[in-house]
Amino acid sequence: MELLIENIIVYGSVFILFVAVVAIYLRKQKRESKEVEAKIERAKKEGLYEPVSLHPVVDVNSCIKTGACIMACPEKDILGILNGKATTINASRCIGHGACFHACPTQAISLCIGTEKRGIELPHVNQSFETNVPGIYIAGELGGMGLIKNAVEQGKQAVENMVKSTDQAHDATNDLIVVGAGPAGISASLTAKKHGLKFLTLEQDTLGGTVFTFPRAKIVMTSPMDLPLFGKVKLFETSKPELLDLWGKVLGKNEIRISENAKVESISRVNGHFRLATLNGEEYLSKNILLAIGRRGSPRKLNIPGESMEKVAYRLLESEYIMDKNILVVGGGDSAIESALLLADNNRVTLSYRKDVFQRIKPKNNERIEEAISQGRIDVRFNSNLVLIEKDEVIISEGESAEKIRLKNDLVYILAGGELPTQFLEKIGVRITKKFGETVLKHN
Repeated sequence: MELLIENIIVYGSVFILFVAVVAIYLRKQKRESKEVEAKIERAKKEGLYEPVSLHPVVDVNSCIKTGACIMACPEKDILGILNGKATTINASRCIGHGACFHACPTQAISLCIGTEKRGIELPHVNQSFETNVPGIYIAGELGGMGLIKNAVEQGKQAVENMVKSTDQAHDATNDLIVVGAGPAGISASLTAKKHGLKFLTLEQDTLGGTVFTFPRAKIVMTSPMDLPLFGKVKLFETSKPELLDLWGKVLGKNEIRISENAKVESISRVNGHFRLATLNGEEYLSKNILLAIGRRGSPRKLNIPGESMEKVAYRLLESEYIMDKNILVVGGGDSAIESALLLADNNRVTLSYRKDVFQRIKPKNNERIEEAISQGRIDVRFNSNLVLIEKDEVIISEGESAEKIRLKNDLVYILAGGELPTQFLEKIGVRITKKFGETVLKHN
């Protein structure tokens, strides 16, 4: 009898402990869910809830709440746990590197472009990456795939498919012209070299494409990739200079030259071939074209007096060599803020932004700019617009009254984003379609 009583006490204690643990767990989960709900509401108010590009979508039926996706994401509060399932919070801050996709143990995450409410305009391509215009291919960010690894893979596959379907008997000067020297363009160039094609690679700016426009200290997140004629490259976290050094090493080893500062102005059909004309007056003939130019297209200009002056730039290069200058940075995105922070170390920096609050910037950047403002390291002018650039000064209009303010100035950096190359694509006949939540990457 005593043994029975002891067993009852033991089992009862275990049961009470179990109930207590479950209660604590459920209370913790409820508290965390409320925190995530609050974050989602704040994200909706700040316009950060709806994604603007590639983003994760969670299959709640497969999600088992491991939290692996949240731990893998290098950004903050992109994903959270709500009622025991992963969900997006600040989806518009997602930069599309896909770390959550690879980390999920139950393959519950897919990467999608656009949503049911907000469509994303993308050029139409088939499974071979060929557009509706035969002979014109698209790979990488322009096609909606900004992940470096996948852009590299697309560039390679596009050329492989082109080789299979192209009649080698033609009288054009080139078999292929690659437009863009970012990850997709570099991979395509290496693949063209591998197949012994006659090809050129044109870049409107400098080697690296979109990657090159990142501020020097920016970290590029990527995963292992297979570069043609080079092999497997394992990069999980690397700086921009390291990645650009890799590109240079690979291209140099294979004797591939990039024609830089060669912005393509027009593409037209001539006797079954394509004629490409650049802004510097050069013309080229090719049987095929691969567009790997990125979604940003050309830097957005303000079209104001003085914008053509030499002291005006649309990207920040080698900030450590710029010292003791009066600098105006125009823009309110991550690139503008990161650039302003880098320049503020050795210069007097004013940041002009046309809205009254920073939107869709990474939390870390938000913390850093708030700290810089409080310390007086950066003079931020909200609700302001740059209206005139002069030799030693600039004029901005500020506030509802559009009060004109004159500032001493040595350098101007206009980092207001880029203009989508939609008109350029439509002019050459490439069909543009809107994607409303279409899956770009999913587990098989």
